[in-house]
Amino acid sequence: RKESKGENYIFLCAERGGTSMIEIAIGYVLLINLFAFSLFGIDKRKAVKRKWRIPEATLLTVAALGGGAGALLGMYTFHHKTRKPKFYVGVPALLVAECLVLWYLWGNRF
Repeated sequence: RKESKGENYIFLCAERGGTSMIEIAIGYVLLINLFAFSLFGIDKRKAVKRKWRIPEATLLTVAALGGGAGALLGMYTFHHKTRKPKFYVGVPALLVAECLVLWYLWGNRF
């Protein structure tokens, strides 16, 4: 496989102490999943206390923006939204889609 000019740039940045695209992507995925997990925990706590809730659209949007793993883990850790089809079907589907995108990007080395 022939390397492109962009790949050389990514590796040069890493060698010079700069942040590579791979490092940025890993950081983003970790943060968005931590955020998704936290949102499910906060929403569950608010549900128990009968307070203002986080909209379902927000929970699903964060999952769709790369937080599928955190959302799924939050759903089952906090036993929250596990009976709603758009969550028990939608969140795993988003996670599969995210994994496919990451697999494709990793294969092309960003």
